[in-house]
Amino acid sequence: MRLNDDNDEEEGPKTMSQCSIGHLQPEKSFVIVGYALTSKKVESFLKPKLEGLARNKGILFVAIDQNRPLSDQGPFDIVLHKLTGKEWRQILEEYRRTHPEVTVLDPPDAIQHLHNRQSMLQCVADMNLSETYGKVGVPRQLVIKRDSSSIPDAVTKAGLILPLVAKPLVADGSAKSHELSLAYDEYSLQKLEPPLVLQEFVNHGGVLFKVYIVGEAIKVVRRFSLPDVTKRELSKNAGVFRFPRVSCAAASADDADLDPSVAELPPRPLLERLAKELRRRLGLRLFNLDIIREHGRRDHFYVIDINYFPGYGKMPGYEHIFTDFLLSLAQSRYKKVNSWKP
Repeated sequence: MRLNDDNDEEEGPKTMSQCSIGHLQPEKSFVIVGYALTSKKVESFLKPKLEGLARNKGILFVAIDQNRPLSDQGPFDIVLHKLTGKEWRQILEEYRRTHPEVTVLDPPDAIQHLHNRQSMLQCVADMNLSETYGKVGVPRQLVIKRDSSSIPDAVTKAGLILPLVAKPLVADGSAKSHELSLAYDEYSLQKLEPPLVLQEFVNHGGVLFKVYIVGEAIKVVRRFSLPDVTKRELSKNAGVFRFPRVSCAAASADDADLDPSVAELPPRPLLERLAKELRRRLGLRLFNLDIIREHGRRDHFYVIDINYFPGYGKMPGYEHIFTDFLLSLAQSRYKKVNSWKP
């Protein structure tokens, strides 16, 4: 049974991460991390530096064979995964039920919550964080599931203010799910393709903050984003402008000469409280937030996207952060198991 589309890849020499546990005879006890990832995620995440550091720390990555029953493989201490599809979710939920001693990163039902942009940001909208270090919210948004001709009327009734960012309703990690459009006028809204989410565009100085979360660890990087839209530009422009992907590694703004009011990172205590609350509400330990600061309002922030198991390979120093996290999980599990013993 094959759960992703890697059939066009040629089989090459196996790396250590691709070897089965049965062929290994380690001299010491390893933390065994079984992984089920797309070939693209393997390439971007399981880099030689990560595997080497992990092995030095006593962690071994082992590929899960998607053509064999999961319960016949292992034993694993941790299962790391990012595959989509109902079949895979069912396999993993059954595995979690029959192997409670294994830590699954992360529960498939919790991940599914982030695949819909209608529900994705609801956790943030429902929060009531104190404003000691700033205010965090979400842009006003509207879900359109069908009939593009009705969008202008729906936007008017909802009281949304142009311009509007249009995003696909489904956020499944595919290239298409990252495509954005910016609509400047009501007439152009009819050119959009439902199902989608419309968000009010918030001027943010052309910079967003990607907040990577790995367990309790937090790492923030700056990325260039869409430029601000002035009232004059709004009155002179019309139509829909499409953007394949706004933030990426090539658009790093960490070393750019930016206005301090734009470039200043969100307060650390605010991010720590936000991350802690989201970990609790979402039930996830591997995710990132795209956050913007409203231009001209130093302490007003908006979460505009949440992604499960993001591109950690673009995060500086991710190898040390991730391996320390995996070790802490294994140690926590070991202490819990031993506490049950008489």
